[in-house]
Parts: sequence; C-alpha cells; structure tokens
Amino acid sequence: MSLSPNHGDRRGQRPELIVLHYTGMADGPSARARLCDPEAEVSAHWLIHENGLTEALVPEDRRAWHAGAGSWQGRADVNSRSIGIEIANPGDRPFPEPQMAALERLLAAIMARWEIPASGIIAHSDMAPERKIDPGPHFDWLRLARQGLALWPEAAGADLPLSESLRRIGYPDSPATLSAFRLRFRPWADGPEEAEDRRLAAALAYSRA
Repeated sequence: MSLSPNHGDRRGQRPELIVLHYTGMADGPSARARLCDPEAEVSAHWLIHENGLTEALVPEDRRAWHAGAGSWQGRADVNSRSIGIEIANPGDRPFPEPQMAALERLLAAIMARWEIPASGIIAHSDMAPERKIDPGPHFDWLRLARQGLALWPEAAGADLPLSESLRRIGYPDSPATLSAFRLRFRPWADGPEEAEDRRLAAALAYSRA
C-alpha cells in the first residue's frame, strides 16, 4: 500500500544510499499533499513531520522520485539506489527535537534493513550541488554522526588537493561542490577554499574503509 502514486521500479538496483531533504514548504500537511499529488511527479519514501510523526509514502522496495538529476560516487540515477526522507521544514529554521529524534529512529531502522553504512547517508545538496541546498545549514549532521548515523571527520587530515578528496568521498565534479561540502561540514564558511576545507575533506576521504 502506497500513499503516494509517484513511484516506479528500481531498475534492478537496491537501496545503498539514504538521501535527506527538507520539504521547503510551510508545514508537514502541505508537503504531504504535494508528495502525494500525481501531477507534481515528486515523492519520497518517508515524511517526518515537525512533531515527529513519521509517514511511509512509498514502499522502500520501490523507486520514489525525490533525488532528480545529480550523481554520487560517479553514478547517476540516484533514485534507483536510494531511499528518500523528506523532513518538514521551510529551510529557514532549526529542526525540532521530536523531529530529529524520529529521524534518528528511522535512519537506524533503514540502515539495518538494507545494510547501509554511515557513508551512505547524504544530503540532497551533496548529490545535486548546483540545484539544491537541502537539508540546509540548520540541519545538525554532527548529532547524527555521534550516533553512527552519518559521517563526520574525527580530526582534520592532511592538506591535500580538495577536488581529489571530494571526488573520493562521492561528490560530483561541479563548481558548486565546495558550497555543498561546506553546507554540511562548515556552514559558516564563505569565500575561496581554505586549508580547513582541504583538511576536513581529506580526513573524510581517506579514513573510510
């Protein structure tokens, strides 16, 4: 049973990524209506409301339409190999505690079901840096990482070429990739790349199995 009609076959792929989004809409019910509207042609597997209510909109073994154009680890068609989670938030405010707690429970369950590692939890902005900024600078990635639900560098690494490290992590080649990386790991940073960008990216790129 699917609440949203907007889904299809996984094209021979299985979930190996979880893509986190914010809805960019006023509230959860508005987002739910859009994600279930056949004319909108968008969907996600899960929607988490502000109060922590978690709704399954598309079965996880089906291909939801949440990621769109973009790539990760050099491969396009992210929809076919990912599970999409929409988090109700307009994008201009922190995420409430009940919502974050619900996300943590959901992530842990999905990761266990599909054997997805922490490295497989990505932002929409990670895989589509020229188009998207969600879940945005207010999202608490460090909180997830402390529970093994996302990656975070334990310490800065060597000062290595940034483009090579970002490519190794999975980011697509794009002029906007530095901005996407900073949105997640240094949301306060601005301007040209800095040594801290290179050192954090290297720590992520070369510390993973």
